[in-house]
Amino acid sequence: MLLESFGWSPLWQNKFSEFESDGLIPARISHEHRELYGILCEQGERQAEISGRMRFSARRRSDFPAVGDWVVIEAIDDVSRCCIHAVLMRQTEILRKGAGTGVDEQVVAANADTAFLVSGLDEDFNPRRIERYLTLAYLSGATPVIVLNKADLRPDIEAVVETVKSIATGCEIFPVSARSGIGMDALRSRLTPGTTGVLLGSSGVGKSSIINALLGSDALKTAPVREDDGKGRHTTVHRQLLQLPNGGLLIDTPGLREIQLIADPHALSQSFATLSEIALNCRFRDCTHVNEPGCAVIEAVGDGRLDAASYESYLKQRKEIRHHQIEQDVHLKNAEKKRWISIMKSVKQVKGKRG
Repeated sequence: MLLESFGWSPLWQNKFSEFESDGLIPARISHEHRELYGILCEQGERQAEISGRMRFSARRRSDFPAVGDWVVIEAIDDVSRCCIHAVLMRQTEILRKGAGTGVDEQVVAANADTAFLVSGLDEDFNPRRIERYLTLAYLSGATPVIVLNKADLRPDIEAVVETVKSIATGCEIFPVSARSGIGMDALRSRLTPGTTGVLLGSSGVGKSSIINALLGSDALKTAPVREDDGKGRHTTVHRQLLQLPNGGLLIDTPGLREIQLIADPHALSQSFATLSEIALNCRFRDCTHVNEPGCAVIEAVGDGRLDAASYESYLKQRKEIRHHQIEQDVHLKNAEKKRWISIMKSVKQVKGKRG
């Protein structure tokens, strides 16, 4: 099995070089299930567990391998069993705040070149949700691409595309129908051999149907959306890396019930590019675009140049990111306080023994 077919390149070889002398080999994470990882290496598909040392040294959830990661493994029993010793530094990572009230970050997918943001053009179509996924994608470092599935349901598809263009400035937009095949060839050509994409979207937008169409088979289970509200049902239950017939790679992910954004104001300015451009004309450089005099953003909302709903979405996301920044600061302060308490206890114990 050639690693190049799964995205291996001179860049990854350079990152791996420090481990070569130890007799270790590279592999890519294809799926994860209860801390048992599926990996792809030169010897084929194998299963692996992380080493005890790696488990002990991990300080947060994102330190553990994620689907799409390149890892350093040790072969045991002639590669029938493998042990993961390290994760090579990621090029990109789709991160979101873990569900609940904690500050830990969850890696949804690693080393994706392109983030395909899938939205269904049925009753659940929501431009504000696309804005949130854009922020998530820009944060990752992957290139965002908008996929509008179920295009066969919308006779006004051209108007819908124009609406999405207004909130996804500069992004490629693919209106497709996994069911009828509309636009699938164009989407398929976007994934070239050795490059990796990740599908992101809520349940019911048709991610599994899109993958089946790209694979040319019903490899993944699908289910219809609920008729009463158009909401989707979860059919993908874990993340997995798939290879398409044309050599492209695609990471399938379960539908995200919630997208809790983490701290990165720069990603927010990218996902709201139109607003950010208008903000350059504000009277004050540190304008919050809420009630300052001479605010170009508020003026643009007032005269219709900037969509009011998009403006409200921006304020909501900014508040959420700021809240996460504060949570992180408190978490770091508490961790540092505990560290110093531990150090002082050790010092007292040493002094006590000397006394």
